Amino acid sequence: MSGTTLVPLSPFHHHRHVIMRHLALLLVLAAAHPAASLSAQSSATMPAVNDLPNPYRTITDWAKLPAGRTWGSTSAVAIDKDGKSIWVAERCGVNNCAGSSLPSVLKFDDQGNLVTSFGAGMILSPHGIHVDKDGNVWVVDCACTLGAAATAPANAGKGHQIYKFSPKGELLMTLGAPGGGRDTAYFWQPNAVITAPNGDIFVAEGHSSRATSNARVLKFDKSGKLLKTWGTWGKGATQLDQPHALAFDSKGRLFVGDRGNDRIIIVDQNFTVLDTWYQFSRPSGIYIDRNDMIYVADSESGSVNPPHVAWKRGMRIGSARTGTVTAFIPDPDDKAPSTSSAEGVAVDAAGNIYGAEVGQKALKRYEKK
Repeated sequence: MSGTTLVPLSPFHHHRHVIMRHLALLLVLAAAHPAASLSAQSSATMPAVNDLPNPYRTITDWAKLPAGRTWGSTSAVAIDKDGKSIWVAERCGVNNCAGSSLPSVLKFDDQGNLVTSFGAGMILSPHGIHVDKDGNVWVVDCACTLGAAATAPANAGKGHQIYKFSPKGELLMTLGAPGGGRDTAYFWQPNAVITAPNGDIFVAEGHSSRATSNARVLKFDKSGKLLKTWGTWGKGATQLDQPHALAFDSKGRLFVGDRGNDRIIIVDQNFTVLDTWYQFSRPSGIYIDRNDMIYVADSESGSVNPPHVAWKRGMRIGSARTGTVTAFIPDPDDKAPSTSSAEGVAVDAAGNIYGAEVGQKALKRYEKK
């Protein structure tokens, strides 16, 4: 009678068989969750993500300024509590508001009509903006775009603060000392602010890549009491260089745009590092919507930044759950010498994207084709 004889595996072959099964399982998991295999990458080893579809069309001049007023540089755009109105903090027709009598905080309805403005004379360099769950508007004064005006007597003791306004423009809270502070004091060139569902406040600070720069994220309770700080300047796995953007996903994870290191560092709300992503390039702005779609604005790669020249500027869109990048809106100017395309980004409830531009001094809207 013919048949097959089963030969028991030797200990060596059994061990090899188990290893191969584990490797196969890891490959399946990595394919299903690309981010799981990305944290081992680095800015130098990650292939540039440039060749993805662009399913959006660009709408220029969507938001209408008052007669005689022109856009200044802006990196600050946020969505109102209603899901459709847009808040922008722009730099008074130029790249800062020093000496200007113009209100720098503007609200537009869903048709692009200006409905509210405030903040005149308060903010030197509006840089980040956030609308909390109650509809209050938080504005970051980086004081980082003044140039020679930074030492002007009229600007002494101003800037480097964060303001919480009511939707009508009433000042509800101020974080930071006028004129700024370093080390145990705060802030020095803050970039972004965001609030957690429980009211805790997170601030990203540090707009320079010099080794002496502040580069940290600070956590406050809802009353403004400092609870914790995280980060030092550097290139290490848990260090920061220009932490430029903040966003929460649905799990409460905090995505920190570590711009000078060309990466996003994902932490929990006690600053334990959970993951590091390079596939969204050099993040100037980050927005995560209610479906955990992530939108990342890169305004400094390519021709602007020779060490990162292989990556094109623009907005990369993907999943905050898996880290997969699925779409890319490129900067139409591939030879810009300085910051270009959107620096700030926000997305309304209908899925329209808004890009706040420093270089082009504009707010653009992107609609699905």
